[in-house]
Amino acid sequence: MDRDVAKVEGAIEHAIARGDFDDLPGAGKPLNLPATHDPDWWIKQRLAEDDVDHDALLPVVVLLRREYEQRDATLVELPEEHLVREYAADFTERVHEDRRANPLSRMMAPEMDPDAAVARWRELRAATADAEPVRAEPTEEEPRRRRWWWPFG
Repeated sequence: MDRDVAKVEGAIEHAIARGDFDDLPGAGKPLNLPATHDPDWWIKQRLAEDDVDHDALLPVVVLLRREYEQRDATLVELPEEHLVREYAADFTERVHEDRRANPLSRMMAPEMDPDAAVARWRELRAATADAEPVRAEPTEEEPRRRRWWWPFG
């Protein structure tokens, strides 16, 4: 352990000698620390300076619900049917991952059925005057899986 600490300290000393830490932003300026102990002072300071993406602080389920609400804008940008199906499957897998990670959460994001996403994609593409013709791909008929945790479907 002491040998590792000595290596790290030696590397820092060499970096200082090379000038790697010269002209860093904020060099020589005092830290803006709160008067009382606050373990989250740094994140509050970054938020005050608008240095943080506020969406990064939201729970995953909120981000998924927001993405679901804006799905039309995403779907219309996808050029081919198989990409729509892949997007819907990926979205649903992320929803399932969030549900597994937070099983007691009251808020849940909806799943995205690939067939429904393709149907909506076709509607959106047909409504767009300059859209390329839709290339339908053959689909394999799969039996609809019943959700074990939901008795109605």
